[in-house]
Amino acid sequence: MSPKLINSSPEAYLDSFDKFGIHLGLERIQQLLGALGNPHQQIPVIHIAGTNGKGSVCAFLLSILQAAGYRVGRYTSPHLIDWRERITINGEWIRDQDLLEALQQVAAAINPEFPPTQFEVITAAMWWYFATQKVDIAILETGLGGRLDATNVCDRPLVSVITSIGLDHCQQLGNTLGEIASEKAGIIKPQCPVVIAENDAEAIAVLQAKVIECEAPVTWVSAAQPTAIRAIYQGFEYPLSLLGKHQLINSAVAIATIQSLRNQGWEISDEAMRTGLANTQWSGRLQWIDFNLDGKFHKILIDGAHNVAAAEYLRQFVDEAFPHRRKRWVIGILNTKDQAGILNTLLVPDDLLFPVPVPSPSSTSPQDLSEIASSMVRVKPHPYASLNLGLAAAFEDQQNDVVILCGSLYLVGEFLSQLAST
Repeated sequence: MSPKLINSSPEAYLDSFDKFGIHLGLERIQQLLGALGNPHQQIPVIHIAGTNGKGSVCAFLLSILQAAGYRVGRYTSPHLIDWRERITINGEWIRDQDLLEALQQVAAAINPEFPPTQFEVITAAMWWYFATQKVDIAILETGLGGRLDATNVCDRPLVSVITSIGLDHCQQLGNTLGEIASEKAGIIKPQCPVVIAENDAEAIAVLQAKVIECEAPVTWVSAAQPTAIRAIYQGFEYPLSLLGKHQLINSAVAIATIQSLRNQGWEISDEAMRTGLANTQWSGRLQWIDFNLDGKFHKILIDGAHNVAAAEYLRQFVDEAFPHRRKRWVIGILNTKDQAGILNTLLVPDDLLFPVPVPSPSSTSPQDLSEIASSMVRVKPHPYASLNLGLAAAFEDQQNDVVILCGSLYLVGEFLSQLAST
């Protein structure tokens, strides 16, 4: 029997579906949406898949389309602090009462013989909410993969977008870039425009085959070029608000997507594009935070960096920004991730590591992280039983070192939640 939404908070109701785990497939979500009146067929959609960069591209697109005067829904995952941040209109989180109403509608539509997964429940709630709110356009980030992801129920997206592809979620998606690209390519639909970021040749070959099969008009995107204080893509110069060189490709993908919309008649001026790109915000990704720890104010850089490619972006950023300063890393990593690969990418021998747990049953123990990293740094890491203990140690006698918190978006979310509660 599926859980009932009676005298329950949205969070408690969603948590009750956790036991069903991850089960990729479209049958349950299609059945559920059918019972809700097929709200997904009422909304123009931009659909985005990829290993890294999805959230940044979503953020760029939201900001641009909002600057152009549109009412824009955005659906992303995971959340950092609250379930409500996954479902936004013009950047505003869905209200508690609206999420509760959406989940009530979904609960009433569930066939108890085919209980949906947690992600399918929140995805169905998103579709119902965006349809009832009559958004002009919705930007949807896939949860896992693409082909069998619960967001992949639109037959005619305005644009399908595929960002950078790397090795992540290999248990579900495959062990090679080609296999993973094949799953991401599942969002490409017949005769529908697709925008694809520069990628490894193995991934590109798979994506190219899918584009040909679907006879889809395709835009292949290379990274924008940096100027002194801006960036330029195909002659279009613009400000770039998000940090890191990887935003040169993500912003270029967003611009190419907007150009595809303009080709379809959407009214989006160059001024709206520049304004949107200048005002883009994306919490928890290369973000500087000032915070109070035991009565002292500190500055810390936070970032997800939850796979090897994202760790490469982060290491490149801190090396270029602080070439002569030692780095202190407060890190927690899930046991489903490539812990050794992430640590080896982030750490150099002079760095200091402060391993902490991730607030998840799938957390790698700080002791295990310490052992994995022991040969990578000169000072053997001491494991810490909590985030706060790790932070306190990292800022002790900090001097001129840079302190960075990373390794998991769940860990970043724990940090931001603690800030919000103080």
